[in-house]
Amino acid sequence: MNPTRDDQAGGLVRYGQPAGRWVLLATVLGSGLAFVDSTVVNIALPRMGDDFHADAAALQWTVNGYTLSLASLILLGGSLGDRFGRRRIFVVGVVWFAIASLLCGLAPNEGILVGARVLQGIGGALLTPGALAILGASFHPDDRAKAIGAWSGLGGIAGALGPFLGGWLVEVASWRLVFLINVPLAAVVALVAIRHVPESRDPDAPHRFDVVGLLTGAAGLAGLTYGFTEWPTAGPQSPTVLVTLAVGVAGMVGFVVAERRSPHPMLPLEVFSIRAFSAVNLVTFAVYAALGGVFFLVVLNLQVVVGFSPLAAGTAMLPVTVLMLLLSARAGALGQRIGPRIPMTVGPAVCAGALVLFAGVGPGATYLSGVLPAVLLLGLGLSLTVAPLTATALGSVNERHAGIASGVNNAVARAAGLLAVAVLPLASGIGTGSLTDAADLGPVYRVAMLICAGLLLLGSVIALVGIPSRLPGQRRSAEPEVAADAAEPISPVRVHCAVDSPPLHPQPAEASERQ
Repeated sequence: MNPTRDDQAGGLVRYGQPAGRWVLLATVLGSGLAFVDSTVVNIALPRMGDDFHADAAALQWTVNGYTLSLASLILLGGSLGDRFGRRRIFVVGVVWFAIASLLCGLAPNEGILVGARVLQGIGGALLTPGALAILGASFHPDDRAKAIGAWSGLGGIAGALGPFLGGWLVEVASWRLVFLINVPLAAVVALVAIRHVPESRDPDAPHRFDVVGLLTGAAGLAGLTYGFTEWPTAGPQSPTVLVTLAVGVAGMVGFVVAERRSPHPMLPLEVFSIRAFSAVNLVTFAVYAALGGVFFLVVLNLQVVVGFSPLAAGTAMLPVTVLMLLLSARAGALGQRIGPRIPMTVGPAVCAGALVLFAGVGPGATYLSGVLPAVLLLGLGLSLTVAPLTATALGSVNERHAGIASGVNNAVARAAGLLAVAVLPLASGIGTGSLTDAADLGPVYRVAMLICAGLLLLGSVIALVGIPSRLPGQRRSAEPEVAADAAEPISPVRVHCAVDSPPLHPQPAEASERQ
């Protein structure tokens, strides 16, 4: 399917030429907004909690407000781009994100901050699917893989620098700069995109949107998230908790019914009849639920319990991103040669071992002996997991459904991280305690890490049982597939993106996979 382009677009751009560099700059910087913001918010949580005297629920909502609106609307964001123009929706998302970031930076209390974070998530849902869709639609087919690979690598660098920058801003100035710095960056992205990115759209995109599916899915996620977040303070007998959880369950059931009946569903349920696709999304849910808890609580624990500075805590997880940058392509090649089952079984199990080590990081721990071994082991485990997981999510369906598969896998990852941040403090016993008090956080953190380790082991077992040894049509090759190369470098970013991560998980968007 060849997308139509505005008359002034000038056709497909080539990698290495000025036009291609401008397109790459806009997409990398745009994705970086969501990448970096999501990571540094976790670093800033202790300072926010101190400034606003916020309880555990308020800090959870600072993270989950963003992730909820992002996870609920990201499929819609991709559809809007296909229908009305990918550059147009991308620019709208960037501007929206900048305005919401300004509101976050100026928020006088935690209520307004959470509301602004919800607005930020809407902007993220509009801009995030557009980055890879623009690359896929703008670059010549011969250069598309190079462009996606460059985007992936540069996005990983942004993810690596983000925690350092965020930690430095929080330590030497104010957590508010974490948000305010987005405004000038967004202005650059919008100007470059308007001036240099060719417009594209899908002429076959449906003219009607799945409104019922959108509303029921959002209600389901919101109800479950709110109910589990309020449970520790209000108690399981609270009418508010009971009603919101009931709304959440009803919303998810309604979503399935709506998608089954809709002529243009956001989520065609027939893709789940493919065993490998269902299995890879179950693995995704288990793995990203665990990672959601890890990247929410580890940075908090390092500052509140261990006593690291924001800068030290922000850069503590940097080796994870570095290892992903170095090893992801090799892991993709390995998965291509031997099939995805073994890497996706071994990878989460290695990550589970890392979380057992993380559980022992407490008062007096040093970085080299206490934190770094766990970080390195986690990076190795994720390096084994992520590229085969992404390639399996895309390769288990036919080409017609590749974009849908990418969007679904991304939405599953984000929903898993969202629910993890809501449920883990409850499951680990925070009660009415504070996430910024060492006495309260220490025991909760240890239990939560062990729960997350259990989730990773569950993902490993699901992969062993449900992932085929080789996907249909998969070739034996020493080179990774484009899907593996295009996989987002997992970092703390994708988990909250942030989709990033985002990933992680800038996503392989509908249009880019349908070219």
